[in-house]
Amino acid sequence: MIAPSFPPLFTGQDANGGDPFALACTTAEAGCDAGLVIYDLAPDTLRAAIVFAPDVTLAKAAVMLPICGVGFQNALGALAPPEVGVHLGWDGTIYVNGGRCGAMHMAASGLPENEPDWLVIDLTLSLWPLSDDTGLTPDDTALYAEGCAEVDAVALLEAWVRHTLVGINAWADTGTAQLHREWSGLAHGLEGEITVAGQTGTYSGLDEDLGLLLKVDEKTTLVPLTVNLTRPT
Repeated sequence: MIAPSFPPLFTGQDANGGDPFALACTTAEAGCDAGLVIYDLAPDTLRAAIVFAPDVTLAKAAVMLPICGVGFQNALGALAPPEVGVHLGWDGTIYVNGGRCGAMHMAASGLPENEPDWLVIDLTLSLWPLSDDTGLTPDDTALYAEGCAEVDAVALLEAWVRHTLVGINAWADTGTAQLHREWSGLAHGLEGEITVAGQTGTYSGLDEDLGLLLKVDEKTTLVPLTVNLTRPT
């Protein structure tokens, strides 16, 4: 396999079968430079994690989750046939042609009101179904089962990092307005009654930092993106 090539300030590291998310968090805690991309390209799964060092509070920096999501949609949109649809869940789930195909996860140091020392975004994408009998998991899919067999995993990983960088620069230059528009056009699973972070209500929009506005019993509640923070197990 040819090693992926990334934009300046990004450095690749092969996980060699390890968990990129766990490795990225451990390496970030040890004090690595931002821009490290740890990846594992297996025949059936693409896994990668990027280390960031935001210079804003974690509450603001959590927009890296939708930024990376939009970056992935733009990357796959440039490589896949035009009829392939990619949509994004607010929690980081990735849908291809309506089926769950992967997910993004977010981990960071510190508290929401503080500036984090590091923030990691993880991508896991199914390339091939786990079973030939896809009827057993009708809500799940894999990239190559959705007309994307010609999409090279290395090229997709490279494109994801490039498009994510474009999104980061746009956020740094002009704020979240463009991200708000782009992500809203790709949103999946916000229709009708939904349950988020233990609260059930009706989606009524996003705040400036893409926090979810949930109408619960006639009262609008803000669910911040930081509820999606997790740590690899």
